[in-house]
Amino acid sequence: MSKLCTLWQREIAAYFLSPIAYLVMVSFLVLNGVGFWMLVMAFDGRTNDVSVMQIFFGSFFYWIGMLMAVPVITMRLFAEEKRLGTIETLMTAPVSDVVVVWAKFLGAATFFALLWLPTLSYSWLLNQFAAAPTPIDWGPVIMAYIGTMLVGFFYVSLGLMASSLTQNQIIAAIVSFVLIAIMFFLGFMMNIGPAWLQSFFGYIGSIDHIRDFSRGQLDLRRVILYVSATVFVLFCTQKIVESRKWR
Repeated sequence: MSKLCTLWQREIAAYFLSPIAYLVMVSFLVLNGVGFWMLVMAFDGRTNDVSVMQIFFGSFFYWIGMLMAVPVITMRLFAEEKRLGTIETLMTAPVSDVVVVWAKFLGAATFFALLWLPTLSYSWLLNQFAAAPTPIDWGPVIMAYIGTMLVGFFYVSLGLMASSLTQNQIIAAIVSFVLIAIMFFLGFMMNIGPAWLQSFFGYIGSIDHIRDFSRGQLDLRRVILYVSATVFVLFCTQKIVESRKWR
């Protein structure tokens, strides 16, 4: 556990030593801030904080931020180690491949969660400046953030796997974006094909999941889906990393 924590801290520190991390943070917050402001202006006090927040989670700006941030966050995780030649030093250290994969995942997941931390103020700000302030119902808001973390961590695992496939960060980002985009666009295919296929697309598509979470609906099947999918992708990443020993 101590080795995992040490590598985890190493990964988090690496983010804040890179100018790209700050560029991602600023761009992400500006994008979501503009999206939130546009929603507030569109409703112009005709709705409460929960309604605006429900629409914010799942809005165009929300998904653009998610789709663009994760590939940039994860592209360097293994690709940069391979390019610099430090991957062999890391892998010959007295730590298992499982620990390395999970440490990199936890580092990226932590940075992803930190991106969303300032947005917690949106509900409070909306309530403070509303024409008729009402008590904030934090239930749907908290559920929306839980859903965002579940979906986001799954996307991070996909990005980590993409980074383990190449030593080129740009290629890693592109592969990551394609994988995440596929999962995203499956949500638009619920009206295509036979009923069983529509049901399948609806079950794995992220769009409806976030929408339901933002309404305060907790479906344990979806929690299990994202947790198990994330663990499975990390397992696949571990096997990809281990495959270097077979070459």
